[in-house]
Amino acid sequence: MTQAITPLRQRMIDDMRMRKLAPKTQSAYLMHVRRLAAFLHRPPDTATSEDLRRFQLHMVEQGFTSTTLNVTITGLKFFFEVTVHHPELMARMHPVPVPRKLPQVLSRDEAARLIASACSPKYRAALSVAYGAGLRASEVIGLKVTDVDSGRMVLRVEQGKGHKDRYAMLSPVLLDCLRAWWRTARAEGKILHGGWLFPGQNPIDPLSTRQLNRAIHAAADLARIDKRVSMHILRHSFATHLLEQKVDIRVIQTLLGHKRLDTTALYAQVATDLLREVISPLDTLQPA
Repeated sequence: MTQAITPLRQRMIDDMRMRKLAPKTQSAYLMHVRRLAAFLHRPPDTATSEDLRRFQLHMVEQGFTSTTLNVTITGLKFFFEVTVHHPELMARMHPVPVPRKLPQVLSRDEAARLIASACSPKYRAALSVAYGAGLRASEVIGLKVTDVDSGRMVLRVEQGKGHKDRYAMLSPVLLDCLRAWWRTARAEGKILHGGWLFPGQNPIDPLSTRQLNRAIHAAADLARIDKRVSMHILRHSFATHLLEQKVDIRVIQTLLGHKRLDTTALYAQVATDLLREVISPLDTLQPA
């Protein structure tokens, strides 16, 4: 038996739909409000600013990460500012600093082994796109056959992160890989005309990020890669290896679709080939 949606919950859902928030964002915001209600043991719109302060302290004591704390605050901010029109209640909730960690990257050899170890031509092509064009997992599965522009040698990424369209690079090797996958899939009836480049079991639906993550973990095990592997490590490796090839960082920023340059600049700290080229001042000293 399904539980009826309360008028308050429905109003928040309507508020989020009006603003065209992504489905994942909507689910996350609702979860954060439910968490507050469970803490209060009463409806969330009855919270006071002191209740919200206590709730944040409770989350800290429970060991929630800084990222989780901040996204919870963002969700509650929407609820109190937009849905119940009491923005002043958020005055005692404060975002916390998020430790900035260096991204994990693969060596070129590890990237080659990982892609070669994919369990099927479809997953091999999908991993090649993530590494060869620097796409996020959601952007890989969102590609359609018509997004491959061999004339201009680009991939069209529609509504990537931040609801922005952009073009990603399409190298000759990646194009050959995609063409080989397309020929195989078309012959087996797995790709519809103008359909998803990486369809799920039903060609009408795209591959899911969960399926893609399972595939890359299986490939990492087969390739005996000890690093913590995810789809995003291929994007990190793409950016780092381009930087090591002396590609201008602003070009890499554009290819990744980063809004801020300092986000892209983080890869300079993991581009070990660049570090090896720098001569230490110690090496320039003359013997005493």
